[in-house]
Amino acid sequence: MPHATSTPGRRARRATTASFIGTAVEWYDFYIYGTATALVFGKLFFPTASPAAGTLAAFATFWVGFLARPVGGLIFGHIGDRVGRKNVLVTTLVLMGSATTLIGVLPTHASIGVAAPVLLVLLRAVQGIAVGGEWGGAVLMATENTEHKRRGLAGMWVQQGSPAGAVLASLVFIAVGHLPDDAFLSWGWRVPFLLSAVLVVIGLVIRLKVSESTDFEEARKHEEAAPKIPVVELFRTSWPLVLLGVGASAMGISSAYFTNTFVLSWATSDLGVHRQTMLDILLVLAVLQFLWQPLAALLAQRVGTVRLMAGALVANIVVAVPMFLLIATRDSALIGVGLALGVLTGCSYYALLAGFLSQAFPVRVRYTGVSMAYQLCSTVIGGSTPLLAQWLLTRGGGHWPVVGYYIVLLLLTTVSVLALARRRPQPDDEAPTGVREPEGRPAVA
Repeated sequence: MPHATSTPGRRARRATTASFIGTAVEWYDFYIYGTATALVFGKLFFPTASPAAGTLAAFATFWVGFLARPVGGLIFGHIGDRVGRKNVLVTTLVLMGSATTLIGVLPTHASIGVAAPVLLVLLRAVQGIAVGGEWGGAVLMATENTEHKRRGLAGMWVQQGSPAGAVLASLVFIAVGHLPDDAFLSWGWRVPFLLSAVLVVIGLVIRLKVSESTDFEEARKHEEAAPKIPVVELFRTSWPLVLLGVGASAMGISSAYFTNTFVLSWATSDLGVHRQTMLDILLVLAVLQFLWQPLAALLAQRVGTVRLMAGALVANIVVAVPMFLLIATRDSALIGVGLALGVLTGCSYYALLAGFLSQAFPVRVRYTGVSMAYQLCSTVIGGSTPLLAQWLLTRGGGHWPVVGYYIVLLLLTTVSVLALARRRPQPDDEAPTGVREPEGRPAVA
């Protein structure tokens, strides 16, 4: 074993850093697709459709990535539980980077006709398979190499990959967004996708230096090998945890696609807000999320993880209507304030989601369990969010049906978090400082 990972502290820091950077690269790839979906894919890959229909078609290709995510979770969860976490994370990073780079050189409908959207869908599916195996493995590499009382904080750094990827995606799209429309539509939008190749190389160099997860090695040492088919045992013994994990992940996955995809499209089309203005707002929001999430994780160590998650979700419900009303004003400052209300409340819960889910499943099937819960939610709820929100907006009634949908997702998430907290074991970091909860009963009151 390399000297740099010879002590538990160094091993934990290296694993957390590698998980964060690799996940940031993967989310960068996923976010630039969402941004391009809102801004250009309808025009370039579905030019024969009306603007509204083209947007819906582009959002449908966006959903394909989420449909493929459980497949990635199943494949790589199986390998991760049977063989180990490290090699899986190297594979998913290469797979995601390759698909994203190929999108950057993909001919449009004007060049190859209907083959263009077909190839776009196929590459989007590869992206989905890659990220389906990535998130669960990154969470486990970070948390399983860290002492129990700090696993919530380690999981938070994996969640930091999302705003970090969003910041990077926003910066790159802001840079190319200054191009004239003709240049942006012809080659400018491709630059963010081609940049992925460079980022993947950086992520690989870091991930290749990481040792295998401590929990996995301990389980293998004590002959607690994974079952022959982990997913079969998972659904035989822990299917309620999977269902509750799906519900508990609902808003964590959906919120980013409300803001970075649906709201971006809604504001730049129906509301008439300039593209560059919205990209600037999304950049500020991503920075805000990146700064706020560590504070939420530290606060959770004092008040309890479940208490903070539930409180943040309730606060998000309270600000939901004001948020949409402020966006509908078309004023850039008020749009920023409205979205900030949603980000501050939503990311307080999101920062803790990874550590929360990672403790819900036994080590033998943990990779498969975490991946299936999160990725099934991505397919059924997360990926359909911009498509359903756009459909609700298009069919009439203004933005109010979208507000209702947003609140329903928040209620589902809140109920599922509280129910899952009552079923899973009580980790050392779950109870507030100075409070000892009865064994097996989480701190939710």
